[in-house]
Amino acid sequence: MTTEPTTASPIASPTASPTTWPSAPAGPRTATRRRPAVGRDALCDAVRSHLAGGGGVLLTGPAGIGRTTVVSRLSAELSACGYQVLSCSPSPSERDSPYLGLIDLLAGVPDSTLAELGSHERAVLEGALLRRTPPEGIDPTGGRDALVLRIAVRKLLTLLGGERPLLLAVDDAQWLDTPTAQTLGFLAGRAGHAGHAGRTGCAAGAGRGGPGPAVLVALRTGPRTGPPSYEGYQAYAAHDAAERYEADAPQEWCPQPVRRVPMPPMTAREVAELLDGHDEPPWPKPLLTRLHQAGGGNPRTVLELSSALTERVRLAGGALPDSTEPLPVPDSLRRPVLDRIAALPPSARQTLVTASAAARPTVELLMRAGGRQAPADIDTCVRHGLLQASDHGLISFPDPLTPMVLQAETPYGLRADAHRALAEATDDPVERAHHLGRLTAGPDSAVAARLVDAATAARRRGAPGTAARLGRLAARCTPTDETHVDTDRRLTAAEDGLEAGDFDFARQLAYEVLGDADRPADRVRAWNVVVDSCGQAMAEIADVFPAAVHDAGRDPALLAQLHYRMSWREWMVGGSAARAHGYAVRAAGLAGQAGDRRTELLALTQQAALELFLGLPEAETTLATALTAPHDVHAMAHHNGPIYLKHRFHLVHDRLDEARTELRTLVYTLRQRGSAESLSQCLIGLAQVEIERGRCRQALTVARQSLRIAEQAGLSQGPAWYAVSLAETAGGTLGRALAAAETARQHSEDDDDRLFLPRALHAEGRILLFGGESARAAELLRRTGEMETAQGQQDPATRRWHADLAEALARSGATDEATAVITRARAQAVRLGRPGVVATLDRSAAAVNEARGELALAAAGFEDAAARLRAARYPLEEARTRLALGRVLRRTGDDAAAHAAFAEALRIFTRADARAWVSLARAERDRAENGAVLLPEGAWTERLTSTERSVVARVAQGATNREVAAGLVLSVKTVEAALTRAYRKLGAKSRVEITRIVMARPTA
Repeated sequence: MTTEPTTASPIASPTASPTTWPSAPAGPRTATRRRPAVGRDALCDAVRSHLAGGGGVLLTGPAGIGRTTVVSRLSAELSACGYQVLSCSPSPSERDSPYLGLIDLLAGVPDSTLAELGSHERAVLEGALLRRTPPEGIDPTGGRDALVLRIAVRKLLTLLGGERPLLLAVDDAQWLDTPTAQTLGFLAGRAGHAGHAGRTGCAAGAGRGGPGPAVLVALRTGPRTGPPSYEGYQAYAAHDAAERYEADAPQEWCPQPVRRVPMPPMTAREVAELLDGHDEPPWPKPLLTRLHQAGGGNPRTVLELSSALTERVRLAGGALPDSTEPLPVPDSLRRPVLDRIAALPPSARQTLVTASAAARPTVELLMRAGGRQAPADIDTCVRHGLLQASDHGLISFPDPLTPMVLQAETPYGLRADAHRALAEATDDPVERAHHLGRLTAGPDSAVAARLVDAATAARRRGAPGTAARLGRLAARCTPTDETHVDTDRRLTAAEDGLEAGDFDFARQLAYEVLGDADRPADRVRAWNVVVDSCGQAMAEIADVFPAAVHDAGRDPALLAQLHYRMSWREWMVGGSAARAHGYAVRAAGLAGQAGDRRTELLALTQQAALELFLGLPEAETTLATALTAPHDVHAMAHHNGPIYLKHRFHLVHDRLDEARTELRTLVYTLRQRGSAESLSQCLIGLAQVEIERGRCRQALTVARQSLRIAEQAGLSQGPAWYAVSLAETAGGTLGRALAAAETARQHSEDDDDRLFLPRALHAEGRILLFGGESARAAELLRRTGEMETAQGQQDPATRRWHADLAEALARSGATDEATAVITRARAQAVRLGRPGVVATLDRSAAAVNEARGELALAAAGFEDAAARLRAARYPLEEARTRLALGRVLRRTGDDAAAHAAFAEALRIFTRADARAWVSLARAERDRAENGAVLLPEGAWTERLTSTERSVVARVAQGATNREVAAGLVLSVKTVEAALTRAYRKLGAKSRVEITRIVMARPTA
């Protein structure tokens, strides 16, 4: 249902009418865990690194994107590191004031420093800076004196640079006055970098001399014109001038090498952190996603939208907006858009309205919809920055606020005309039905039927989100006397919403049905939607199952659906695979009795997965039963279906290529038509397979895709962060891997998800183990083992934590406990025929022998384990084993064999693109070649304080100083000081040497 706008617009001046917000029962909401804005940190690190190496940075981006924040942050950090920062931030009114920018830049330079210049140079410069009236005949704005001025500024900066390094920071460079801009260009063209290049750290440049300052310039670009105001079209014209200005001057103000850094939009995760930092409400994930999309990732815009939404929700008594309702746009954001629209001729305005009403606007569609002048109108809108047109004729809105404002401000009659024209013009039945639904003000059986057909077509096309909204429109157009038909249509729309990942939409429709439905089948179907919309956070719906079972009565079909879901809850929340297995068996039996093949297949798949986990021999038979005909298309393409589970059976049998083939086929199907959750889960599985196959770059790409899908769809993010941590451990950096693993653990703890929590703990423990923190790793891995064992795990191939736990225990001195872990896991692996697991356990046994000083046995064990892992085709595990072998051989004095082991490990890691491991293997090989004397394991920790140990350990994992500070809740200065003391105590000169010391094993 649409409502008329409440304020005047450039399109018309309708009568105001109140806006009402539907009040839906609130369903369970998954907590949103706030995270550091990692992307901004990475950008600041990149800019800081470039500035420290000499040259300049041109930082570009639209107003509100955070350029000023980044400039201020970098200026403060570099100032704390010893830089002298000279800055200016001009405004539009200052652009015509000569040398006002230079006056601001040099405001902090004392007269005593200017006194060191020649008399004429000083007089010209002081005149330009308005510190003294220049003598008669001196004009710093033109002629020869303009050149004298530039030379004087250059000499002045050279004097300042002799004391400490300089940074010139210019924010809002588009407003800089021309004489100052020309002076900066002169300086950049003659900048020298002697003594400036090669600085590698924050404080590395402190105290150096050199004539060339680093230059940081921030320039406003992009579609937004600046702080939202009532300047209207004049602001747009100013923006257009700034865009033209950008083409030449600003980049020339930066000394070479120049790095142009566009400010990226914030990610959805960064938006959540931003809103949390400004005390905005903890919006549910789908609403956060809408805020992020509506604001284009622009922090200022998102904050204003969130504030407007807070006020709207307050006025609505706390009811959140429906997912189909537009977000409120505050006047500060709305007016600049309206001013641009007001500057358009009438025909272009109408074309813009029609384009905003179309689902997929094209030039041809707009022409067929009555816009004979559409091409010319579109060109006009493009020139005004309101539309973009592709070479293929597709039309889009560069600013997501534009269609939102149009929808809110256009009178209902004009919007109805646009929908009517589009319905007649389009040849797509789905789009036609969409427009007809928008035109229908009340019940209409014929329109409802067409909408149902269109929803079916959208579903077949793999567009469940479109199907969900068409289905809801169909329900609203259904006559009131067709109660059961209306209920069915709402539930179908809710189920389509689940497939699309729009959980709030689905949950709202389910609660609507529960509010008035009386048939048990409808009520249980609605309860199922509520359960399925919770994702991993099933702990939040403890009260749902008793009510749902009561509604189901003794109906076997309804009870089967509930028992299947209770099986998942028992495993994820109850932590008992055995009890979950009982529910799954019961669900499969009831579904078979009722003839519900879909539920039967899902229950059989769950039963087979649990039997695999419990080490029961009937697991293969149960899976085979689930894979036999008759099939159900939904179940076969679901991440809880038998095809997905089939790849896990391949993995426990070390059939990596077969597992990859199954998953790639399933991912292809899901990309065409499938749920966001199923696609995300399949990508997680594919990332793990790619890691095992030694394809680290591909694994990183796939894991990040999974996380992006989970964030955009509002899914529980613990599993996706777990996949990212694994991929970063293999092909990224251990610092980022540790941050991802900690995030995965925190998400799983928030959701009370005991199924994924031990996996997150395992990932975190492995990273600490690889970083040399054996004791901490052992603590986390013990917890992993305790949780998995309590759940009933009997097949060590399903969760391969045993070897890592044993190695962590051995490295921390608990060799007897490590042996007990190995003995128990090996017995299970041998009984079930798991050669890959046995090989990793052999490596752990060799680590135990190494810890006990039995080096010959350890070397033989590592050699045998490496051969077994090569035969099983686990390249990263083989290379990891050969790295351990090289360390033991070096301790025995066999340097040639050690070098060969290190070289082979390096070859495998390099081929796999395992970046962190390549660095470590190269360091080991080089150390073996140089015959460096190593500290015994543990000696480095004894020399340091607890804070220094924590800092050094994370630095060795590849973390930046900022990442270390965030992880340990310290200031960056504290981290830098601790690292400096650690360098001195350990005799290290670089982060590479720190890594070598931490990763070192005993030499005797």
